Amino acid sequence: MKKYLLPEKGEFYKANLHTHTTVSDGQMTPEEIKDAYMAQGYSIVAYSDHEILVPHNELTDENFLAITAAEIAINLYHTSPAYSFIKTYHFNLYSKEPTKNILPVFDKEYTAPFTNLVVSKEQEAHTFKRAYTKESVNETIARANADGFLVAYNHPVWSLQDYTDYEYLQGIWGIECFNSGTNREGLPDTDRPFHDLLSQGKTVFPLATDDTHIPEDRFGGFVMVKAENLEYDNVLTALERGDFYASTAPIIERLYIEDGVVHIECSPVREIRLNTERRYAWSVRKKEGEALTSADMDINVYLWQTAQEDKWRKPFIRLTLVDEQGKTAYTRAYFLEEILDTTK
Repeated sequence: MKKYLLPEKGEFYKANLHTHTTVSDGQMTPEEIKDAYMAQGYSIVAYSDHEILVPHNELTDENFLAITAAEIAINLYHTSPAYSFIKTYHFNLYSKEPTKNILPVFDKEYTAPFTNLVVSKEQEAHTFKRAYTKESVNETIARANADGFLVAYNHPVWSLQDYTDYEYLQGIWGIECFNSGTNREGLPDTDRPFHDLLSQGKTVFPLATDDTHIPEDRFGGFVMVKAENLEYDNVLTALERGDFYASTAPIIERLYIEDGVVHIECSPVREIRLNTERRYAWSVRKKEGEALTSADMDINVYLWQTAQEDKWRKPFIRLTLVDEQGKTAYTRAYFLEEILDTTK
């Protein structure tokens, strides 16, 4: 029986989920961002200005969706006076309600001077003191989740973080595997933190974003969301379910499993990889003179082995596509119970 991993029905919408405007430290206005991204085929932009939640619903129309979001920070202060030495968590918070304008974890210490102009008294009344500790970081995430936000963990490499900083994170929905802005600065992210958290059995989704501050940051990373339509609720529901993939160029057209064989159709690439929680993987590579636009990967041996063994790691599969320029697309992880569940 055929089980679709990316939904069979619906439309794909191109989205940038990390954007800064003149509301905080970006160079472009919200309107200029909309015009620029729509001209490049995007339908969705998350306006994630620093430390302040500002809806831009006036920009939403039948062809464009503005997602209400914000980016917050939690810094590890120490004796060094230079910010460039300081470890920091950056999280994007995506509101499930388009009109929400209050952050449940607002901390004025992090609010830039130019953002103070739009901080309301009501927002200041919802203050939560953040600290760079396991308990405070997870409490920050938990409060955001409880108030109807999806929480993404941003650019670990730029943040000077390693496994000891993210291994204990609870409740994050997504993690950046690519960030155009930090990549431009010479601090590219990878999918290693994403895979590490999956190996703990956590459900977390891969993201590729722009982190737009200046024009040079634009159009590098995106997600392709498959949703029924462009309405806010439908798009946020699709994001929450993981009905999307992350990419810096390759396009995935279809993805399903049938009789233990994973089938994918895509734009031309040089390699399609399938990875799991163990040392079991597939790699399909382009043959000279031929285009690689699909692959069938028989994982029945993996499924059989998984059924026989103690599952010391929660079993999953995920796919990575690499094109001729080295640009990459990542699917989310599909855990064994999803793969075998033919009711959905």
